[in-house]
Amino acid sequence: MKDKKLFLLDALALIFRAYFAFSKNPRINSKGMNTGAILGFTNTLLDVLNNAKPTHIGVGFDTSEPTFRHEAFADYKAHREKPPEDIHVAIPYVKKIIKAFNIPAVEMNGFEADDIIGTLAKRAHAEGYDVYMMTPDKDYAQLVEDGIYLYKPAYLGNAIEILGIPEVLKKFEISDVDQVRDILGLQGDSADNIPGVPGVGAKTAVKLIQEYGSVENLLKNVEKLSGKLKENLVNFSQQAILSKKLATIITDVPVEFDEDEFEYKGPDKEALKAIFDELEFRTLSKRVFGEEKLVGSDVTGQINIFNESSAEETGRNAGAELKNINTQKHDYKIVTGTQNIKAFVKKLREQKEFCFDTETTGLDLTTAEIVGLSVSFRKHEAYYIPIPEHEESAGEIIGWFKPVFENDVQLKIGQNIKYDYLVLKRYGVEVRGPFFDTMIAHYLIEPEGRHNMDALAEIYLRYIPVSIEELIGKRGKEQRTMREVEVEKVAEYSGEDADITLQLKYVFEPILKRKKIEKLFYEVEVPLIRVLASMEAEGVKLDNKDLKSLSEEMSGEIEKLEKDIYKLAGEKFNISSPKQLGEILFDKLKLIDNPRKTKTGQYATGEDVLTRLAGEHKVIQKILDYREVQKLKSTYVDALPDMISKADGRVHTSYNQTVAATGRLSSTNPNLQNIPIRTDKGKEVRKAFIPRNKDFILLSADYSQIELRIMAHFSKDTSMIAAFKDGADIHSITASRIFNVPVESVDENMRRKAKTANFGIIYGISAFGLAERLNIPRKEAAEIIDSYFSKFPSVKQYMDEVINTAREREYVETILGRRRYLRDINSRNATVRGFAERNAINAPIQGSAADLIKVAMINIHNHFEKKKLKSRMILQVHDELVFDVFKPELDSLRPVVEKLMKEAIPLRVPVEVETGTGKNWLEAH
Repeated sequence: MKDKKLFLLDALALIFRAYFAFSKNPRINSKGMNTGAILGFTNTLLDVLNNAKPTHIGVGFDTSEPTFRHEAFADYKAHREKPPEDIHVAIPYVKKIIKAFNIPAVEMNGFEADDIIGTLAKRAHAEGYDVYMMTPDKDYAQLVEDGIYLYKPAYLGNAIEILGIPEVLKKFEISDVDQVRDILGLQGDSADNIPGVPGVGAKTAVKLIQEYGSVENLLKNVEKLSGKLKENLVNFSQQAILSKKLATIITDVPVEFDEDEFEYKGPDKEALKAIFDELEFRTLSKRVFGEEKLVGSDVTGQINIFNESSAEETGRNAGAELKNINTQKHDYKIVTGTQNIKAFVKKLREQKEFCFDTETTGLDLTTAEIVGLSVSFRKHEAYYIPIPEHEESAGEIIGWFKPVFENDVQLKIGQNIKYDYLVLKRYGVEVRGPFFDTMIAHYLIEPEGRHNMDALAEIYLRYIPVSIEELIGKRGKEQRTMREVEVEKVAEYSGEDADITLQLKYVFEPILKRKKIEKLFYEVEVPLIRVLASMEAEGVKLDNKDLKSLSEEMSGEIEKLEKDIYKLAGEKFNISSPKQLGEILFDKLKLIDNPRKTKTGQYATGEDVLTRLAGEHKVIQKILDYREVQKLKSTYVDALPDMISKADGRVHTSYNQTVAATGRLSSTNPNLQNIPIRTDKGKEVRKAFIPRNKDFILLSADYSQIELRIMAHFSKDTSMIAAFKDGADIHSITASRIFNVPVESVDENMRRKAKTANFGIIYGISAFGLAERLNIPRKEAAEIIDSYFSKFPSVKQYMDEVINTAREREYVETILGRRRYLRDINSRNATVRGFAERNAINAPIQGSAADLIKVAMINIHNHFEKKKLKSRMILQVHDELVFDVFKPELDSLRPVVEKLMKEAIPLRVPVEVETGTGKNWLEAH
């Protein structure tokens, strides 16, 4: 049989996982039976059958009988809580469903499911099978070898994880998969009551096994240790050996792997339908049996059939790891009535710090109304103040809180506090710091993690908050506003938000201190909140007439380009279809031999591919032009007018502090960072951004070659530093050095190559990458890079040092200590490792550029406030700031902006800022 693939499912682990996934939204049928665990397990099984398409499959079960581990250690699993009753109810039904799918369920008294699965995995692999052990249980990692994998299902929104040998070695930080048993034995397992060695946790266990290789060898060398660790290892040596034995999955259970028995041939339709009917799985039954299509090996094209129903189970699940979840008692009170609210405000004034959260009718800050306000200043306690719909009454109640929000003494805590700041600002309340934003705190702690409150609660507090969809439904016509939800439910939801955010603050505060990023948090990211809020509230005016005219012009250009493309191609086709375009370019026009294909088997027709082919046929450039104009028209020219607020006639972009791992700001609605500036058509879009009225003018201030200057600062390269200090053209200087010609002899082509090399080096570009960008042979590109490093040796030295440091720490830092974690920097996979190495070079530079402009923005904003200027900072894009300047203030403001930008962070080289003014953004730039 070709591609023999066996999946072995750990039944109880997956059933527990499914049970907790539905614990917040139990599936109770008409008989009062909770079917969530059964439904979740079935969805998981269907997902495997449809997506992984195993040729063979089996499910391992535990029994209630004692195992050999209980005989070796009487207290094994003694303290484990009894499973919920719903689990006991679910297991027989799961077995019935498995049987109806004609999948063998394997169990044996005296052994656990992992022993059975381990044995079957080894025996099947010996017969030529690739084996996937499907379980969230990390202990199975000890069984991994070439051809045997740990298949971890999707969890908390993360994708499926498949662990082979390299992944296991990296995850456990070991050199041999067999050492998983040693680590598990040393650290013990509270869930299974495996004692381990007192005082030895996960980190210590890894360190000891890295040094001594095994528990046995560690105990032989215990005299080399000292202190309490040595004492514990001496006193508990036999316990260490026993714990390793208890953690070891055995692979000689007396079970046989029968190929015919485990081969998946499809379900027994009648039996399966009867079970689904009994359990009232009507939707699931319809999907499985609708149109007489069944899941499994004889079905194609059904990969997404079960995604909708399994989304709950995979997207918000709480696996078996989340035991005793959401059992903490809490006290959330609703505060109403003038006297009660005023008394509460007085009580709130007495607190050193408090967490607050606003509930609104929507997310559009120009129209959103406050429905309620929740406050928490003690764990597990919160207060909810409903805000009436009537504008005057709402303003009056919110006004009572002004002394609290507008003082600069009490610490205000929030999750994405900028949103609440802007909402309250519309009601005349200017929230003043100090602030603590848990979303931003976590962004600094784990830049590439998920920063939404639900995810943070699950990860750090082992708590699953109420979903917003439970209150107002999913997005669409049927979704309600928070105003329409019963006040008691809103109070519970909002109070929980404030309570959980307060608890997260207590978790993140010491981590910020431990990682030495407090200063970056309190002096850069937190002060930036008010700056960005001010810019968002201010907005920018657009010339709607100009956009309309540009849209009509682009429509005509698109039509002309279509005709040109059809003529050059010799026929009409869908230019936007990669499939049809690929057939025209490579099957009909035969532009190149052996064109690259995508994973779906279609020809690759991305921009990078077409750019390289631009000289092969006139149609290529026409297609590139067509794509550019069409994208600009749909993304900006036609979309921007719909983003103009009816309240003030301006566009209010949202700046995101917690998206780009480098520290760069991003923006949405519109995404300002993606407006092209290098092409004439892209520049036309900027013409639509204009001053508020005739008394104002736009001022643009742009850092010049800032990333190269930061590279010079980090590398301390004397040649680069001298060039910047002399005000010389760095690209011409580079060209002169790498091509060995006088500066005055550098031609445009040399300078172009040097410029590409300069910026490419910052991103750790390879010879292949440089050759692609410059469209030159790889050998020539390699010679340019070699010459570059020989003439700028300090740059090469810096790059080597930063990579070596990253290998030791697994992170790099900016000038202000912003971290970028690079956990793949020591990967054995060259591609993965190479990507991490390039990030190691680039992240400190990009991140320092981000730090620089953020500090400048804060200082400029403070200057505006101090001088009470009418001018406003309205846009930030890459290394550029744009100001809507009151004309009488221009002459005094311009040099101040330049000075504050230049002096934001001292560098070893001078920082240059280019400024310009105009009646629109393009003219100013």
